[in-house]
Formats: sequence, C-alpha cells, structure tokens
Amino acid sequence: MTASFLVDLRPLRESRPFRLYWTGNTLSLFGSQLGSFALTYYVWEITKNPALVGLLGLVTALPTIAFALAGGTVADSMDRRRLTLWTTFGQIVVSALITLLVMFQVQTLGLILPLIFLASACSAVGAPARRTFAPRLLSKEQLPAGLALNHIAFQSSLLLGPALAGVIIARWGVATCFLVDTLTFVASLIGVASLPSMLPASTPAKAGLAAIGQAAGYVTRRPILSGALLSDLCATVLAMPIALFPVLNEQKFGGSPQTLGLFLSALGVGGLIASILSGRTTRSRRPGRFMLMAGVVWGLALAGAGLSNSLVLTLVLVALAGAADTLSVISRGTMVQTVTDDDYRGRVSAMEHVVGVAGPQLGNFRAGLIASVSSGGAALVTGGLMCVLGLALIARLMPSLQRHELSSQTPR
Repeated sequence: MTASFLVDLRPLRESRPFRLYWTGNTLSLFGSQLGSFALTYYVWEITKNPALVGLLGLVTALPTIAFALAGGTVADSMDRRRLTLWTTFGQIVVSALITLLVMFQVQTLGLILPLIFLASACSAVGAPARRTFAPRLLSKEQLPAGLALNHIAFQSSLLLGPALAGVIIARWGVATCFLVDTLTFVASLIGVASLPSMLPASTPAKAGLAAIGQAAGYVTRRPILSGALLSDLCATVLAMPIALFPVLNEQKFGGSPQTLGLFLSALGVGGLIASILSGRTTRSRRPGRFMLMAGVVWGLALAGAGLSNSLVLTLVLVALAGAADTLSVISRGTMVQTVTDDDYRGRVSAMEHVVGVAGPQLGNFRAGLIASVSSGGAALVTGGLMCVLGLALIARLMPSLQRHELSSQTPR
C-alpha cells in the first residue's frame, strides 16, 4: 500500500537515454534556481522597488510569448535534439555575459534586462522540443512517472537552490550564483547530446504561421487541452507569489537574504514531498480532477500566507501551496502529453510552455504592481482568492475536465 504512494522510478532504471538527460537537466535546473534567486535579490537591492522586481517577470514573459510558438513549429519540422543543443548553447553565452556584468558591478538595468530577454528567448525556442523528449523515450505506461521525475528534479532545485543562494550571496557575493548557473548549463548540453535523433514521428510540418494556426485549432477542438491550459493560466496569472516574497520578507520578517531564501525553499519542500508521494497521482485515471482540486488548494494556501504574520505559519502555507502546485503540474502534463499526437507535440508543447512560463511571469508582474500600491500581504490574499473563483468557473463551464479518463494508449 505504501509503495503505491511513492514515485515510480522505473523510467530511470530502465531507460538509459532518459536517465542521462534527466541528470543533466536536473543539474541545470539547480543552477537556474541559483541564478533566478540571485537576479531577484540583485534587482531588489539596487532598486528597492517592487514594481521593478515585478518587471523581471514581464521581461521574461514577453519573449516566451513571442518565440515559444515559433519554437514549437520549428520543433515539429526538424530534429528536436539539434534544436535543443543550439538553444542551450545560447543560454550558456547569455548567462556568462550576465555573470560578467554583475562581477564588474554594472548596476544598470538597461544592460541587464536585454540579456534577460535574450535568455528567455533561447529558453522559449528550445523548451517545446525539450517537452517532447519524455514521450519519445518512455513507454506509455511510464510516461506519467517520467513527468513526475522531471518535476522532482524541478522541486529539488527549488528547495536547495534558493537556500544555498542566500548563503552564497552572504559569503561570496551575488556574482557567484550567476557563475554556477552558467556552468550547470553545460551539464544540460551534455545530457541533450547523449540523446538519439528526435525527428517528428511522421512527415515534418512546415514552420510558419499556418502551422501555429493548425495547432491552435487542434487545441480548441479538444476541451481537455484548452481546459488544462486555461486552468494553468488562472492559477499563475492571478496568484503567482514569487515577486511578492522580497516585499513580504522586507515588510514582515526583517529583509535578510537567508530569510528570503526560505520562502522559495518552502515552495520546494512542499513540491518535493508531493512529488515523492505522487504514485497515486500518476496512476490516477482522472488527472483533470486532481488538477482542479490542487489548484483550489494552491489559491487558498497563498491567501492564508498573505494574512499570516508568523514566519513559521507563512512558510507552512507556502509549502502547502508548493505541494498543490506539483500535483496540478503533474496531472496537467499527463493530460496534455497523452492526448496530443506526436505530429502536434512540439506546437502544443510550445503553447503549454507559453502558459507555464509566461503565466507565472505575468502573474509576478501583476503582483508587483498591486503590492506597490498596497502591500505584499494584500496582493497575495487577493490573488489567491481570485484563483479559487476562476478555477470554480472553469470547472463549471468545462465539466469534461473532471470526467476525463486516460485512454489505454499514448499518441506516438
């Protein structure tokens, strides 16, 4: 009985290509968390302006929206492995440039923000191709477990990265975090290089606006896909809390970098525990129901964190939100990847990436604006409650999300 709750490790044991890719990607995710925390802290320290911290989200979201869909059409028209190699190399170059700017104390957002834009553009173009790897490397029975393992990697980095970043910044300076981020991108490059060719399963689509339109129609005709993406947008745009953490830390808990690191680490603790105990989620035949219920818990936990004045209680609620987010992401990813045919997988993955990255960043921008005219706590409470109301509306208007059952076959 206990084993059924634990994450399924068969993808790592039985698929060497998946194991190598997962290892490289995990190291890169860890470095990216160091860099992301360092960037948020750095901008806050040189500006002390929550709106400018939120602006980081907008600068990240815009290229995601602009380039991810194009990356999806390219991913459905060429070797997805090669595309990912080139975009990862671009991320290495941009991350190295940011490291040099911070190392030489160039405290000018006019130089840093364009590099953030370029880094996000590289990630946006390559991300749709990356999302197609697990369905090609794993059997249909092991795909949900593979997605859960990917999320364990993310949550582990979210747990360890910010806490360590706070210590690194306090002892060796913020530039060290960016340097580690640059080096770990190399691990990702090696992991992708170990994969076989990843050409689309049948005749490659022609990249262009027509291909994007075809994918949009494909998603629109499938309420499971459109409903899953709308639910994610609701949870992230309305309730994303990351940009509020520096404000809450400053207004309620003293403002030290070590304390700030605990907020993001709390998200990781909850997410990691939920990932480890994701066995029942990955074996569920109705992932839509899990997704909607987890989204409601996410919103309520964040609203409670905004009301709390106790550091311990706030961190517990943030951890609960992280656990709910993990179950929602795994359930949503399972639905999207199992419903989508391989010929469309790059473009649908691009839409999922736009929602999964741009949504949180737009949510951070929204949160920063609200906090700048009210407070961090007020922004967190209103966002969490709006998320709950939005998900309730989606559940009522799209009942097929709760009724959907996984088929016995995964599109290949």
